[in-house]
Order: sequence, then C-alpha cells, then structure tokens
Amino acid sequence: MLMEVSDSSKKYNIWIWILSIAVPVLVAALFSVRIPGVERLDFLPPIYAMINGLTAILLIVAVFQIKKGNRKLHERLMKTCIVLSVLFLGMYVTYHMTSDSTSYGGEGALRYVYFFILITHIILSIVVIPFVLITYVRAISGNFDKHKKIARFTFPLWLYVAVTGVIVYLMISPYY
Repeated sequence: MLMEVSDSSKKYNIWIWILSIAVPVLVAALFSVRIPGVERLDFLPPIYAMINGLTAILLIVAVFQIKKGNRKLHERLMKTCIVLSVLFLGMYVTYHMTSDSTSYGGEGALRYVYFFILITHIILSIVVIPFVLITYVRAISGNFDKHKKIARFTFPLWLYVAVTGVIVYLMISPYY
C-alpha cells in the first residue's frame, strides 16, 4: 500500500507543478486579452469578493471540523473551497478580459496599506497554488501525516489570500 501511495503522489506531482506554473502565467497573459464586443462585467467584482469571503469562512469551519474529528465534513468543505477558488479565478479573469484594471484613488498612509495588501495578496495567491494542490493530493492519497504537516502552512496562506481578496475589493470598490 505504501508503494501505491507513493506512486500515486508522484503521478500527481507533475500535474501540481504544471498547474502551479501554468495558472499564474495564463492569468497574466489573459490580462492583455479583451473579449471583443463585450461590455464591462461590473457585476463580477462583488461576486468574486463574496466568493473569497465564503472561502475564508469555510476554511475556518473546515479546520474546526477536522479538529472535532469530522473528517467527512472537513473533506467536503475543503473540496468546496477548491471549487470556489476555481470559480473565483474564472470570474476574475473574465472580468479583466472585459475591463481595464481599476486604479486605487486613495491617498496618504492608506495608499501604502492598500498596495502592501495588494502586493502580498498577489504574491501569495501564486505561492498558495502548489501548497493547496500538494495538501489535497496528500489527503486523497491517504497520506494524512504528510497532509497534516503541509496543511499547517497551507491553511494560513490560503486564509490570508481569501481575506485580503475581500479587503482589496472593499478598498478599491469606490474607484470602479
């Protein structure tokens, strides 16, 4: 069985690294693409901000559930968080394929706070991709000891990305 787990994890490793590189590259490339004849989809930013908020809440609930020993609910919640993150990404890219980026109009110290949060959010949203995928693969492969070890890093990174996504939206929303 141990050999089987190891082999299955190895087959996933290639996909983890392909996705971890391809997703940020693809998102960056699609920022320069505009869908012709489509108006700005201004309804999307509040929706994907809510998705980030829901993801943050579900991540916290999932951690509480696993600490209570409710593995099945934890698994469902984590799969839901992954689906929500994919939905977020699709909406985010779609919005930016119909709209130019919005400039932050705040001034003073708040401007520095905004850019600090935005930059750390962007960097960690890229960094968290392999963490989420590795953590997930370790769980579905039944390698729970290693899953638990990496989840200690994945959880706060993913939570930070989800929460700061909402904060960035709230700070920039007056300038849409």
